[in-house]
Amino acid sequence: MSQVLDLWKKTRAIPVVGPWAFSFAFGQKAPYFATIRPRFTVLEPNHAELVIPKRRRVHNHLGTVHAIALCNGLEAAMGALAEVTIPRDKRWIPKGMEVSYTAKATSDITCHAETRPEQWASDDPDLPVKVWGTTTDGTVVIEGTIRLWVTPKKKQ
Repeated sequence: MSQVLDLWKKTRAIPVVGPWAFSFAFGQKAPYFATIRPRFTVLEPNHAELVIPKRRRVHNHLGTVHAIALCNGLEAAMGALAEVTIPRDKRWIPKGMEVSYTAKATSDITCHAETRPEQWASDDPDLPVKVWGTTTDGTVVIEGTIRLWVTPKKKQ
């Protein structure tokens, strides 16, 4: 089991503060993610979800969640998914992101990332991760793909 998944399972067992503790620790590992204050709600192989709270620090000039904050949330969800899903003998790095903004982000946003198990077993190093974000009423406000470069770990 990956260290990230192990930490998720341990913190999830702590009532009320568990998800917050995991999200805080994840933000410390990758400090830029802390800017959106993600709150992870689901983390399992091939699937991750987190919530970006709608607050002034992530607003744009319209008072909605800023596009780059949305992308940051999608990348955090993808990164957590990759860490808990990737086989032990492989490594990953993001190589690109393509997104479309489909509606105004007028509430807290749930960011989703999803893959299929067979993608990680492939010899093709290009691995697309499906990502999208939804408002509290389920409206999709952003959707796209984050492409990973997945290669074997170097033997030492």
